[in-house]
Amino acid sequence: MIMTVKSLAIIGTGIMGMGIAQIAAQADIQVLLFDAKAGAAEQGRQSLQAMLEKLAAKGKFTDGQLQSTLSNLTVIEDIAKIADVDVVIEAIIENLDIKKQLFKQLEGIVPAETILATNTSSLAVTAIASDCEHPERVAGFHFFNPVPLMKIVEVIPGLSTKSSVVETLTTLAKRMGHLGVVAKDTPGFIVNHGGRAYGTEALKILGEGVASFEDIDRILRDGAGFRMGPFELLDLTGIDVSHPVMESIYNQYYFEPRYRPHPLTRQMLTGNKLGRKVGEGFYQYTDGQKVTSNTNQQLPYKTDSDTSNLSVWIGADLAEDKQQLIDHLNANDITIDDNDQPNPDSLILLAIYGEDTTNAAIRYQVNPKQAVAIDMLTDLSKHRTLMPSIVTEDNFVAQAYALFGRNNKLGKSSDEDSEVAVDATLITESTGFVAQRVVAMVINLGCDIAMQGIATPKDIDNAVKLGLGYPYGPISWGDKLGAERILLILERIYGLTGDPRYRPSPWLQRRAKLGISLFTQQSNFSC
Repeated sequence: MIMTVKSLAIIGTGIMGMGIAQIAAQADIQVLLFDAKAGAAEQGRQSLQAMLEKLAAKGKFTDGQLQSTLSNLTVIEDIAKIADVDVVIEAIIENLDIKKQLFKQLEGIVPAETILATNTSSLAVTAIASDCEHPERVAGFHFFNPVPLMKIVEVIPGLSTKSSVVETLTTLAKRMGHLGVVAKDTPGFIVNHGGRAYGTEALKILGEGVASFEDIDRILRDGAGFRMGPFELLDLTGIDVSHPVMESIYNQYYFEPRYRPHPLTRQMLTGNKLGRKVGEGFYQYTDGQKVTSNTNQQLPYKTDSDTSNLSVWIGADLAEDKQQLIDHLNANDITIDDNDQPNPDSLILLAIYGEDTTNAAIRYQVNPKQAVAIDMLTDLSKHRTLMPSIVTEDNFVAQAYALFGRNNKLGKSSDEDSEVAVDATLITESTGFVAQRVVAMVINLGCDIAMQGIATPKDIDNAVKLGLGYPYGPISWGDKLGAERILLILERIYGLTGDPRYRPSPWLQRRAKLGISLFTQQSNFSC
């Protein structure tokens, strides 16, 4: 039976606790504020009131709404006064022993029907509830910072949690304006688990010397559509936060290669290069702001070179990619070499997936000295990534850069005659392009989370999109790009490297081979 929540208590009035208190009070729920540190709860309430008054002055809500919200917040100095609330939400330090002690204490104060919720981001709910007399009323209720803006909350049942508790918390989340997604009590739940692919694969690419961290950020931000590049994000969250999470999830999954951290962030942690908070991480910062400089590649190739006598031979894994490149070349009056084998003076342009230029040239039976590969996974109207082979001659690299490293027309464009600045990035040979590797790993991990039954595909998609700010959830992104294409990327990388981190999830494999949506779930059989 779902409980109608009329009152709740927040234990721990830091940033997270007060954020939860705000959205609960705005939902007309009576909120009691308690913190073990004397005066902290009152300080938290005053800070929240000052912030809300500023928002009201800007017209974000009325004075009546402001007063109503503030009237729902009550500071208490005696924890025993929470005895009559419907739900207790703990938002204290991430320490298992301290949380277990608190929950044991709470059981001595509140009746058996009161729900005890933890805002833990990394600890097992089952472990927190292990010393409780009534573990069936304990669940995870994991919000994200800043709580009022991050409209997602993970609802995590422990092994003993009753379904009615999960349903009550999911309903409560909706009442507070958030989407509640149900996740198994596994390391990282959904969001912190689903976020493992982005940073770890970017670090691996950096470690291989494929591109600089600035170029990797640029490709993934401008080309793939991520809000922030992975190294910008690592600097923002702090290496002292991000690296321990990487290690924790890797260890908790018993060294699963998909979650393998990189030695670089451990070295940066040791060297106190923690990111924005200390003024230096991957980037340099002054007063908390990134020191901007012209980080675009300084290349020995010109984008205004004469291409009037240029001819291009195209090899493409997908017919639609070949047609897009033909349209682009035709729009720029470039001669297309349509012979079965390229002429010795033609630029060989290879639109490939999950492969380096050398292997692709051998597969297409063309001269790698003439070959430059181009990534067709990303939107060419926003960014282009080019990959010469290790033996590609400079004149062919220069030709490719002249074709794609400037504001030239992009075939059939919805933008008609207008031109915008479009960058091109040259990378060294890599088994798969930067965006291909990172995006395929994000999608594959989302599929693997679905296969493990940690959450439904829909909840995984919503949680990752809302919790991490990705342009798409991993499941819908896979459908948008094509599951077959993502599978091709992973199968080739896995085949060429032998690294098990790239093995395709069976969830992805089956649906790609059947040509069905990645959201498709197995039917429940009744015997």
